[in-house]
Amino acid sequence: MLKIYNSKTKQKEEFKPIDPKKVKMYTCGVTVYDRPHIGNARTYIACDILYRTLMEIYGKDNVIYVKNITDVDDKINIKAIERKISIQKLTTEITEYLHKDMEYLNILPPVKEPKATEHIGEMIAIIEKLIANGNAYVAEGHVLFDVNSYKDYGKLSGRSLDEMIAGSRVEVASYKKNPMDFVLWKPALKTDDASSIFDSPWSKGRPGWHIECSAMSHKYLGENFDIHCGGNDLKFPHHENEVAQSVCAFKDSTFANYWFHIGFLTVAGEKMSKSLGNFTTVKELQEKGIRGAVIRFAFLKNHYRKPFDFSMQALEEAEKNLKDLHHAIFSVKDKNVNEIKLPKKILEALEDDLNTSKAIAELNNIKNHITHKVINEDSIKKHSKGLKKALIFLGVYDESFFKEANKNLSGLEITELDIEKKIRERLHAKRGKNWEVADRIRDYLLEEGIVLKDNLAGTDWSVKK
Repeated sequence: MLKIYNSKTKQKEEFKPIDPKKVKMYTCGVTVYDRPHIGNARTYIACDILYRTLMEIYGKDNVIYVKNITDVDDKINIKAIERKISIQKLTTEITEYLHKDMEYLNILPPVKEPKATEHIGEMIAIIEKLIANGNAYVAEGHVLFDVNSYKDYGKLSGRSLDEMIAGSRVEVASYKKNPMDFVLWKPALKTDDASSIFDSPWSKGRPGWHIECSAMSHKYLGENFDIHCGGNDLKFPHHENEVAQSVCAFKDSTFANYWFHIGFLTVAGEKMSKSLGNFTTVKELQEKGIRGAVIRFAFLKNHYRKPFDFSMQALEEAEKNLKDLHHAIFSVKDKNVNEIKLPKKILEALEDDLNTSKAIAELNNIKNHITHKVINEDSIKKHSKGLKKALIFLGVYDESFFKEANKNLSGLEITELDIEKKIRERLHAKRGKNWEVADRIRDYLLEEGIVLKDNLAGTDWSVKK
């Protein structure tokens, strides 16, 4: 039974989909004006684990996951002018980078990945509904949402209107009825690229940021859907505004039943920003030789709702742990490992509000069971396959870990199973303080061309050079 923390109700709840055969999930995607950073990575890794868990519980074909691409926005216009290139060239380039970074982090592609520029008609239709319903008004070529027309405005973020005005950067404009009224449509500027200007009943211009997600989620998931995901930083104003405009446009709508928010990411205790010089992209970490699986594992070691302070030390610790887990399953060659069930305790941890830190603790328990206990071969195979299945499921399995040591046994008479058996016999001898037997086993393996290396995780081996 899956339980998730619902930001809408401020409590952990049992997840009850509207239709178990069509579970619907939406995530706010990247605004494609610059390379994705590690804050984006944390959000999309958490959403990916939720997606994988939903598919495990309800079936792969019964989960519809939509993650949009925002390819029309003020930031895009500014960046295109800075770089002296067209909007289309910029957004195409950054979208390609985005896909490469997501692939590097082993983030599964969504079922649908709609682009904002391809859904202008849907946005205009919703804006027209809001005007007709008395929730929006036209002023000097702009269309604005009237926050006073929606009594529950601020409920998602838990803020009063005064708190929202005091704690946000609102655009002061004479044409607004209320400082908190937000833009649904804005007229084009003279400096705008032609590809970012669209026709509308009110002016030539472009949509506001918030209406984009409402239009795309409505088209692919309907008026009501199960889960809306995003970073905590989007709760206000973006998600608050999405709710307001969606439920006002579609009168019987509750929009998303569950809100899944990911905690803040800091660097050395400070918010990540380019001005502080602590801004890090996924690509920069890749260029430093840090595996995507390691980045992913570092985030999974912490609960998605908790703040995470990113550091190279966190990556180093994640790499060591992940390497140990891989070394424990080196002998698993079963190509059908994906067909076995996910270990029960791993799934139970994930069903408890995606408790990945607890799941990883269980991974380490399985690893210790394999490497530190003398048990029969069938039990070892079962636990090894379960560990490999879990690593694959969590998206952190990486065969390159096996290439660090020479384990090519061609030309030798010994097998991997023989080696692992001797390692366990040696461990048993060491625990009984029978050092002579332990040394004899080490010497025997060395004669067979196998070098042992003891470490905190147990014992690793490689072929003698």
